[in-house]
This record gives sequence, structure tokens and C-alpha cells, in this order.
Amino acid sequence: MYRISIDVGGTFTDVVLQNEKNGKIYTAKVPSTPKDQSIGLVNGMRKICEQTGVSLEDIRSIIHGMTVATNAVLENKGACVGLITTAGFEHILHVARSWTPAPVCAWMAFQKPEPLADLELTRGAGERISAKGEVLIPLDEKAVRKDIEDLYARGVESLTVSLLNSYINPEHEKRIRSIAMEINKDIPVSISHDVLPEFREYERTLTTVMNAYVRPVMQRYLKNLEDKVKQNGSSPRISIVRSDGGLMSVDAAASIPVNTMLSGPSGGVTASALIGRQTGNLNVISFDMGGTSTDVALTLNAVPRVSRETRVGVFPVKAPSLDVVSIGAGGGSIAHVPITGALRVGPQSAGADPGPASYGIGGTEATVTDANVVLGYLPGNLAGGDLKLDMEKAREAVQKIADKLNMDLYQAAQGIHSIVNENMLGGLRVVSVEKGYDPRNFALLALGGAGPIHANGLGILSGSFPVIIPPTPGVLSALGFLQANVRNEFSRTLIDVLSAVDGNYLADELGKLGLKGRQWLNEERIEADKQQIDYEVDVRYFRQGYEIPIRVQLAELKEKGAGVLRDRFSRIHEQLYGFKMDIEVEIVNLRAVATGNTPHVELPCKDKGGPDADRAVINKDHQAYFNGKFLKTPVYDRGLMEPGNVIPGPAVVVQSDATTVILPGFKGEVDEFMNILINKGVEQ
Repeated sequence: MYRISIDVGGTFTDVVLQNEKNGKIYTAKVPSTPKDQSIGLVNGMRKICEQTGVSLEDIRSIIHGMTVATNAVLENKGACVGLITTAGFEHILHVARSWTPAPVCAWMAFQKPEPLADLELTRGAGERISAKGEVLIPLDEKAVRKDIEDLYARGVESLTVSLLNSYINPEHEKRIRSIAMEINKDIPVSISHDVLPEFREYERTLTTVMNAYVRPVMQRYLKNLEDKVKQNGSSPRISIVRSDGGLMSVDAAASIPVNTMLSGPSGGVTASALIGRQTGNLNVISFDMGGTSTDVALTLNAVPRVSRETRVGVFPVKAPSLDVVSIGAGGGSIAHVPITGALRVGPQSAGADPGPASYGIGGTEATVTDANVVLGYLPGNLAGGDLKLDMEKAREAVQKIADKLNMDLYQAAQGIHSIVNENMLGGLRVVSVEKGYDPRNFALLALGGAGPIHANGLGILSGSFPVIIPPTPGVLSALGFLQANVRNEFSRTLIDVLSAVDGNYLADELGKLGLKGRQWLNEERIEADKQQIDYEVDVRYFRQGYEIPIRVQLAELKEKGAGVLRDRFSRIHEQLYGFKMDIEVEIVNLRAVATGNTPHVELPCKDKGGPDADRAVINKDHQAYFNGKFLKTPVYDRGLMEPGNVIPGPAVVVQSDATTVILPGFKGEVDEFMNILINKGVEQ
């Protein structure tokens, strides 16, 4: 039997097939189909099955990372959302947090986005629940029913219910949902207690509104996906990748799609942690450079960092996700010269259609890919030969930039290459330097179809070595999905000073959340011996605005009391911010993280051989441009390499899903897991 994982990107759809008996892995790449991602997904399944001779009927499960929800928000293609909140709080999405971007004068140019739920489609419900969960004003059901009927008559396609203090008592929210379902059971209703049962009414409301905004789009896509898979003679279990790297069922994704906002990038981070452990580099900075964007993440001690808030476009969404920073830098990023006369690269992208000029399918503007073709860093084709590159069209596109800059063609191409490296360095600094970590203490791992071309240069800029090029960098996110476990979080707000909280009481409350987690795992059909529950408490200094999640065990709370949280919080706060304070500490939220362990990929290990890699050379006379001149740059076929091989720079290493560039003065060594480790070599 086989498992298949699929990562749909902006330019390519990556597919990884695993034989569950022997662990062998096969990869494929097909162009993405932005108008309907499921078409590219099915095309990828067909291609890899044809390549391997595997029948679609032999595929037991599909693991799918997607950008459906994200694209719906970024492209303003979500549903028409109605919002019901507590009377008097109808402007909650407009008031927000009164935030404007830095610097101080930026508010003058800041264009505040329109809320995803229009004020005309917002209604205030007559009700009130206290911060302690007491019903102060009963729900006016008659008025609520009339409001819902009016909203549906105005074309609302998805309804949000987010009431004040419903995180502690959801009675009124659940009743409003029941009324809405009585009126029209076909219109989905998202209530904040199900999506985010935590305090801070703006974040809770916004996250629930975004869930409602993308929910019909996601439901249509998932139904379409299931239908297409069945039409191709297959009936596998489909799992959707969450933003925090876990998995959930199709039904769960259709109900709470806000948890898939960073679905795609999470796979690369998970795989990077695995490869870091294999190579002995527990601290890794990974950058996933695709055709449209680059996703940067930091893994500390082989554990990816999880954030409880992410940003989709300009909207802050409070949903668990791996801590990934996305920037508009990819192989398809367009180079341009604005009125200032300074070369710029991105964030606009040529995407898959029309694509870079060198693709020969209609693109005419110079992109990073075109610059790399001109410099000799890319071979004559991509995606295993399925996509031929047109050198002349690449030269014509880059020449336009060179003419505007009044410089040589190759200098302009080198400038495009260097600027996109600097752009990615900015993202790398956000996850490292700005979080208190020195990138020189981390290895740099490149993934994505374009990442290995730029990895060596980015390693020089950041000081992060070794630079690790995994065996399948172009499809590593899809490979990482095979490492994912079924995962979900269950939380509640509990605000109290730590000194007033009994350890046994805290353990009991966390245990209740853990029971919800086990119930959910049972619903997901996870066997009892594969279930795992972890516990966290969000802690902050008294009345501080932000909190830090602290991992804790129920047994130690009962044995040592709640004081263990203070000690752990102080250490982490000092590490992050460089200081700690001798003041009262406050508990904010409790959380149970439910995990269902699934079979993981075991990457093959081979015995090391000799350093000579000459047998892998397929073009010894190739020329590439470095530091103002062309140098002899042999081209190697990665499929012909063996562990122990050493590749002196400059060199170009080609494979079906990516191309690696090793710069002059550096060398790459193939380890037993077939990773290429790039380090400083002999100066030229």
C-alpha cells in the first residue's frame, strides 16, 4: 500500500509517493492550476502513478497541504459574511486594536483594510454575559431570529456569532446557531467558542469571521477534491495539513478552515527539523523559496517553533501555526526599475501564468529565474525535463533591466540575484536576530524549487553554516507532510495571579481539556496507544499585554505546585528579552494539545564511499558568471552521486525538482543520507 502527500504552491504542485512496506519514496512535480487547485493535484497523482507503475487503487491515504483559505483572503474571494455580536459592540472589527504600522508617520499612508464582515451585515444581539459567565441579560431570541432572516435575505452566505464573554459561557452563541440552522441549515454558522474560546474579543471575533469568510470556499473545494479523487478510481482517506504542522480530517477542515491558513509552509519546517536531526544540526534556519514567495522558519533543538498568532495579509489571526515568516521573494519575482532608478525585485510575481520569460508561455518581464538562466545557474529545463527554458527570451527580458540601469547584461542579472538574496536575509533576521538568536549558531537548510540556487549566497550573508541541501529540496514540504501527526488544540481562558492558584486545581482544569482532546482523537479514529496529550499554560507578568506559553505536566503541578510555572517563565522571558522582573506573575490561558501519532518517513541511509564525484559530471565545460566574470563550472547529475562525494565550487548540481549552485571557494559533501553539506572550501 502507498501514501501520497501533495503540496500545492503558487507555481508548482509537488507530489511525494511513499511505499509503506519498504519506505521507498518517489517524487514528481506538475504545474499548479490556480483556478482549481484540485486539477493540479489529480494531475500530480496521475503523473507519479504513471512514473512508478502504481495503481491509484493502491493509494491508502492522501495528505494535502493547501493555500485555498489563504488565497481566498488575499484575493478577496471569500464568502459574504454576516456577524452577530453583543449589542453595543457592532464596531468591534473597525475599532480593532487602534494599530498602525511603524514608523511614526506611516499612519499618513496606511490604508486600513475593510473588515471581512461589513458593518451593514453586522447585528447586535440583545444579551449580556458577565466575565464570570453569569447571564446578566437573557438572549432576545425573537429579535435575533428577525436579524438572521434579514441577513440571509441580504445575501449572507456564511454567518459568524461572536458574543462578549462567550469564551467562558457559550450558552447564547449555541442558541443563536440553533436558530440560524432552523432558518436555513445550508448556510454555515461559525461561533467563536468553537473557533477560539479565549479572551480578547477583537482577536476572537476576527478569527471567527475569517473562519466564516473562507468556510464556503473550503467546503466547495474539499467536496470537489473528494469527487475528483473518486472519479479517478481511488477512495483513500484524505487528511488536511494544519498551519501548526498537524493533520485533520476533511470534515474538521471544512468546519474550522482558519486552521489551514499556513498549511503549505508547515511541511517544509517539519521536514527541516527531521533533516537537522539526521545531520547533527539541531538548530536550523530553513528557507523555502518557491516561484512566488519564500517562507523562513527557525527550529531550535530539533523542535519547530509554534506561534499562537499569525498574519494573513494585513489581518492578525489567532490560530496555532508554525512560526513562519513569508516574504515576496521567489523564482518568479519580477525585477523592475521604479522612478528612483534603483533596481527592485518583487514582491510582484509572474507566478505559473504567464511565468518567467524563460518559460516561453507568455511572460515578458525579467524575473529571478530569468536572471539565473542568464548567469548559467539553471540548466536548460525544469521539473525533470517537462519544462524547457528559453535562454534567448531570458536574455531579452533581463536586457530591458540592464538598459534601464545602463549596465552590462550579466551585471544586471547578478544584481537581480543578489537583491533577492538580500530580501530573503531580511526574513531570516526576523526569525533569528529579532527573536534573540544569532544566525551564526544555526545551519541553513534550503528547500523549494529555487532555494538551493540561492542557499550558498544566503549562507554567506547570514553566516549560517553548513548550508544543507536535502535529497529532494523541491518537494521537501510534501515530504514533511509524511512526518505530520494528527493534531488539535483545546483551550480556555483562566485569568488569575499565580500565587492564588492551587497546583491541584490547575491540574484538574487542564485535565478536563485533555479529556476533550482524547474525545476528538477518538473521533479522528486514532488508536488509544497512539494518542498523546501535552499541556501548556499561557503566563505573563501581571497586567502585561503579551503572554508566553509554558509547557507543563499534570504530575509536576500536583507534586510541586503552580510555582514551577514561574521559574520556567522567568528563564524563558530572560532568554527572549534579556531581563526578568521580581513582580507578580499571572495565568491567562490553559491549553491541551492532542496528538495522534502516525507512521513517519524513514529516509534511507547509505554507506560512505570516496570523495571523487567525477562520475556524476555531465557537462565539464559549462560556464557560469560569478563576481564579474565567467568561470568553468561543471554540471553534476545528483542522481549519480554517492555518499562521501565532494563537489568543489564553482559547480551546478541538477536534479528533477531543483538545482543547486556551489559558489567559488566553497565545497559540497554528500553525507550518508544523501544531503549535500556546503562549507568553506579552497579559495580560488
